Amino acid sequence: MSVVFVMCVLILSASMVAEAQLLNGIVGPLLGLIRVQGTIFCTANGRVNGTSTPVFSNAVVQLQCNGNVVSSTTTNNGGVFSMVLDPVQFLLSSLQSECKLVVNTPLSSCNATLPSVGALISSLQSIGSIVSGLLHINNFVPTGFNFIQTLN
Repeated sequence: MSVVFVMCVLILSASMVAEAQLLNGIVGPLLGLIRVQGTIFCTANGRVNGTSTPVFSNAVVQLQCNGNVVSSTTTNNGGVFSMVLDPVQFLLSSLQSECKLVVNTPLSSCNATLPSVGALISSLQSIGSIVSGLLHINNFVPTGFNFIQTLN
């Protein structure tokens, strides 16, 4: 009787392992996220200009797609921003073709000698994806911010 019981436990265990592997291979990619992240610097173009380039902290970063704000966040004390998006709402290809990052916070708020009117704007590029457990994370970063003068 105990041999039959042990055999049943082994068969059930093998079945559970096979099911877990199947779920990890099939469902894993379905449980995905899109992460957009980067660093903004306190310069006329939001980019690094040397080893001691100051960062742009407390800057509001918007993700705009087809002119609509779809996500927004604020940079931390290190000038870093990160936003996580639901892939059900976005096609990965549309992020690169229809979306851009916009920083409307005046540059003069981090350096009084920089313009007080205008915005930093960048398109997005994919830097690949990673799998973390059951999550499949597609990573995007700015291609490089440019300053656009606007009128008040």
